[in-house]
Amino acid sequence: MAHLLMVESWVGSMSRLLPRAIQEGGHTFTFLTRDLHHYLRTAPEGAAHPLLGARNVVTADTNDPESLLPYVERLHEVLGFDGVLTSCDYYLPTAALAAERLGLPAPDAEAVRNACRKDATRRVLDEAGVPGPRFAVHEEWAELAAAARDIGYPLVVKPVDLCAGMFVRRVDDEAQLAEAVRAMGDFPVNARGQRREPAVLLEELLDGPEVSVETVSHAGAVQVVGVTDKSIGGAPAFIETGHMFPAALPAAEAEDVVRTALDALKALGLTEGVVAHTEIKLTSAGPRVVEVNPRPAGNRITELVRHVTGVDLVAAFVDVSLGRAPDLRRTDTGLRSAAIGFLVPETTGTLTALNDTGVRTLPDVLEAELPEPGRQVRAAGSNNEYLGHVMVGDTEGAGARDRIESLLAGVRTGLVIR
Repeated sequence: MAHLLMVESWVGSMSRLLPRAIQEGGHTFTFLTRDLHHYLRTAPEGAAHPLLGARNVVTADTNDPESLLPYVERLHEVLGFDGVLTSCDYYLPTAALAAERLGLPAPDAEAVRNACRKDATRRVLDEAGVPGPRFAVHEEWAELAAAARDIGYPLVVKPVDLCAGMFVRRVDDEAQLAEAVRAMGDFPVNARGQRREPAVLLEELLDGPEVSVETVSHAGAVQVVGVTDKSIGGAPAFIETGHMFPAALPAAEAEDVVRTALDALKALGLTEGVVAHTEIKLTSAGPRVVEVNPRPAGNRITELVRHVTGVDLVAAFVDVSLGRAPDLRRTDTGLRSAAIGFLVPETTGTLTALNDTGVRTLPDVLEAELPEPGRQVRAAGSNNEYLGHVMVGDTEGAGARDRIESLLAGVRTGLVIR
C-alpha cells in the first residue's frame, strides 16, 4: 500500500475520479488544501465528498511554495509519502516541486511549469520547431495593438495562466481586442486566490477541427492511448460542447496528429511521470499545437477512453506518480466509440423547465447528469458553466458522436431559462 500526497484538486469530476483510483489501487492519500470548504460546497446533497476519504486532511497555504515546501518536508517525516500529485492545473508546478524536494517520482518541474504557462509553451515549441500558430505576448496596450495588426485579424486572445477556456476569445478588430483585454484585466486573481500574470497572449486564428492526444509517459517512453475529437461552440468564446473517443480520423491524419503531440511533449521535456492531454488543430496546413496539459484530460474524456478501451488513465496517473509502470493493456469492452455532449446555457436566468426525453433510461446511455428546474443559470463564457451532460456508447463503430448530438437536440427543445 502506497501513501500519496494530493495537493489540491479540481472541483469537478476529477475530484471524484482521482480519489476513487487511489483507493481502488489499494493506496491511501493525504489531502493538502488551503480551503477545504472550496470542495465541500460542491458535494452532492446528502453525500460526503470523496476527498474526505483521505487518510488525513491538512490545511496549509498551497499558494506559497516558498513556505509550503519546507512544511511538506516536515509532513513527509511524519506521514511518509510515496508520491505527490494533483489534478488542478494551478497546482501542477507546485506538486512537481514538492515531489522533487522529497526525492519522489516526478516530472521535471520546469517542464510542468512551462506547459502550464501558455506563453512559455509557445516559446518552447516555437524554438523546437513544433508547428503552432503565429503569436505574440505583451502587457502594454500599444504593443498588443501593434502585434495584433502584425499577426492580422481575426485572431485569438488568451490569458497566459487561466484554465477551462476562461477569457479565451476570438477578436475581429481592435475594438474587440480592447474589450477582451479589459475583461482580463478586471480578473486579477484566479478562483484559487492566486494573483494572475498581466501578460496577454495573441495567436493566429487556426482553421479546422480540434482533437486531443491522450498519452502516458513513464521511464522516458511516451505511450499513446488514443486521439479524442472535440466540438467547439459559444463563439466568440471557445467552449467545448462535446467529445468522442476515438476520433474518426483517416490513418494518415491520425499519424500526423500523434507525431505532432509526441514532438511537443519531447520539446517540453514531458517524458517522465506524466499523463498528458495535448490539444491540436487539424488545419489546412497540417496539425498545429493548441496547448499541452500535463495532467489527465478533463470533461470526462478519461471515462470515454475507459469505456472503449478498458484503459483507466486516472489509475495510470496514480501509477506514474508513484514511479510505477502503468497498466495500459486494452480490453474488449464491447464499445467501438463513446461520446459526451454538454448542455451549454446561452442565457442567464432561472431554469424553469427541462425535458430530459427519457435519456436516462436508454440502453446506450452511459451517463446522464441533467439539472433540476429552479437552478440559477449563467450564460456560458467558458467550460465552467455547463448545465449537465449525456454520455453514450456505440457497439458498432464511430456513431456515438451523431447519437449524442441527436439526444441533446431533444433535451434542448424543452429547455426554458427565464
